[in-house]
Amino acid sequence: MIKLVFRSRLYKAIFFSGLTFFIGIFGYFLLFDYSFIDAFYMTVITVTTVGFGEVHPFTPEEKLFTTFLILSSLFTFGYAVSSFSEYLISGDFFQQLKIKRVQKQIEQLNGHTIVCGFGRNGKQALAKLKSYKRDVVIIEKDKELIKQLDERKVLNVEGDATSDETLLKAGINNAKFLITALPSDADNLFVVLTASQLNKKCKIISRASKESTYSKLKIAGANNVIMPDKLGGAHMASLVVTPDVIEFVDRLTIEGDTTANLEEVAINDLPKEYLNKTILDLDLRKKTGCTVIGYKTTGEEYIINPEASLKLEAGCNLIVLGRPEQIQKLRALF
Repeated sequence: MIKLVFRSRLYKAIFFSGLTFFIGIFGYFLLFDYSFIDAFYMTVITVTTVGFGEVHPFTPEEKLFTTFLILSSLFTFGYAVSSFSEYLISGDFFQQLKIKRVQKQIEQLNGHTIVCGFGRNGKQALAKLKSYKRDVVIIEKDKELIKQLDERKVLNVEGDATSDETLLKAGINNAKFLITALPSDADNLFVVLTASQLNKKCKIISRASKESTYSKLKIAGANNVIMPDKLGGAHMASLVVTPDVIEFVDRLTIEGDTTANLEEVAINDLPKEYLNKTILDLDLRKKTGCTVIGYKTTGEEYIINPEASLKLEAGCNLIVLGRPEQIQKLRALF
C-alpha cells in the first residue's frame, strides 16, 4: 500500500513538471507572441533558474507571468525531488529494476520448468531439478519466500499462479514442464486448467491431497497427478513387506548431480547413426559401464529389461542404470 502511494506521488510529480513546461512554453508563445523556439528557451531558463538573459526586455505582464512560472516550478520540482527520493528509499525503484532484469532472463528461456508454489514439495522439486541443471522458474506469492529465492539467485515471479498473467510472465508459452505444488487442490486444478490452455505441449504434473481430485486434475489436463500422503504411506508399508527391495530402489534414486544412478536418454539426442539400430549396436555397457533396464515407446508403453535386439526408434527413450561415475560418463558421451 505504501509503495503504491509513493508511485502515485511520483506519477503526479512527473505530470505537474510536464504541465509547468507546457504552461510556460504556450504562455510565452500564445500570450506574448514569442516564436516557439524563443518560448521554449525562456521556459527552460526560467524553470531551471540558470540566470541567462531574456530574449528581449520584459513588459510588466511578462514579468508577472515569469514570476508565476518561477514560483510554480520551484514548488513543482521540489515536490518531484521529494517524491523521487521517497520512491528510492522505499526500495520500489530497485525492485522494479530487479523484476525487469529477471523478466528478460525468463523471456530468453526455452524448454524450462515452472514450479508453482515454494512450499515443502516445491523446494524438493527445485532441489532435484537444480541437481540435473535444469532451468527453473518459481511462482510464489509469499514475499518472505520470494526473498529466499532472490538470495539463492533462483528465477522467480511474484504473484498468483492461478492467474493467466503470472503464468505468462513465468514463460508458460515456452515451458516444457509445469509442476503445481500449491497446498489447495482447487488452486492446483485451476493452474492445470489454465496452463493446459496456454500451452498444450507443456507436460503438467500436479500435486493432490484428496483422491476425489485425482480424476478432475487428469480431465483438466494434468499428465501426472502425485499424492504425497498416499505415496508416503505406501512407501512405509513397502518397507515392512519388501524392505530390501525398497531400500535398493531408494539407493538408485538418491538426490544429487554426482550421486544419481538412473538416467533417461532420448533416442532423438543420440548421434543419427544409431537411429533404427539396436541396443546392442549402441553398446553402452562397453562405452560407459551403464546398463539399459527400460525402454519407453512412442505409445507411452514401458518395456522392462528390453532385449538387446530391440531397435532404437525416433521419439523413444532409454532408461539406463549405472553407478554415479558411469552416469557421468554417459552424460559426457551424449
